[in-house]
Amino acid sequence: GSMNVKLLHIDECPNWEETGVRLRTALDAAGRTDDAIDYVLLRTPEEAAQYPFAGSPTVLIDGEDPFPNGGPITELACRVYQTGSGLAGGPTTEQLTKALRERG
Repeated sequence: GSMNVKLLHIDECPNWEETGVRLRTALDAAGRTDDAIDYVLLRTPEEAAQYPFAGSPTVLIDGEDPFPNGGPITELACRVYQTGSGLAGGPTTEQLTKALRERG
């Protein structure tokens, strides 16, 4: 079956664009070339509250955040990820691929 993949982001954090590219690469690597990425721009705390949003960018796979780190939050904030090479503004392609394979 297909996976529901969302990328939640806000205007102030440009990292979502690179994360989207990595997410597409990860989906393809996991054999999910048919699954589209649903980009969701959050403009208000009320919109953020409708999702398990933990800062921008937040990736949701079938409604779940594969990188839970103290969320969810409703303020429109940037997010920091722990990666193999230290803190970063988004998850690595490897982290995303692993998350997709674990849920696939």
